[in-house]
Amino acid sequence: MDVILREVCKSFGARRVLDRLSWSFPGGQISCVQGPSGCGKTTLLRLIAGLEKPDSGEIRGAQGKKISAVFQENRLLENLTAEKNILLTARPGFTRTDAHALLDDLGLSGAEQRRTCELSGGMQRRVAVARALAADYELLLLDEPLTGLDGELRLRVLRRIQADLNGRTAIWITHDGDTAALLNAPVLRLDLLKN
Repeated sequence: MDVILREVCKSFGARRVLDRLSWSFPGGQISCVQGPSGCGKTTLLRLIAGLEKPDSGEIRGAQGKKISAVFQENRLLENLTAEKNILLTARPGFTRTDAHALLDDLGLSGAEQRRTCELSGGMQRRVAVARALAADYELLLLDEPLTGLDGELRLRVLRRIQADLNGRTAIWITHDGDTAALLNAPVLRLDLLKN
């Protein structure tokens, strides 16, 4: 099912972040939201996730859906291992073996039993991605999931996310035009909507 925004407005104090935004994110595929910092990308994702309410307008197609997310902050339990962070919110039937295979796919072989507070920022980011992919979801929300990654590793993580979707819907936030191009996905350019 498509995620549809109709005339969505959101302000914080006197600052209008989103102004009568209408858009449709097609179901069953990845869509991108692109723009520079501060243009409302994260706010839009939080609205779709139901973590914020629009001041006016409506969002359809996300309510009642099983949502998994990678937020700007990794939101890991730092004293738990990478494996335990994943298994804590994993879908039913997702095993330790599955968690290890997923971490290996993301270039984290050997990090399974390390506490996340001992991992580098880029490694923590990949654990956050792994946790999101292991969840039981219908809609995947990704807020700059490649932060802290470069080169071949960025491409590896991007391809693993694409492979996991398997016909499910994803909305990918990025400031980077190269990432949007690699995804070959419809792009909502928030910065172009600003007056």
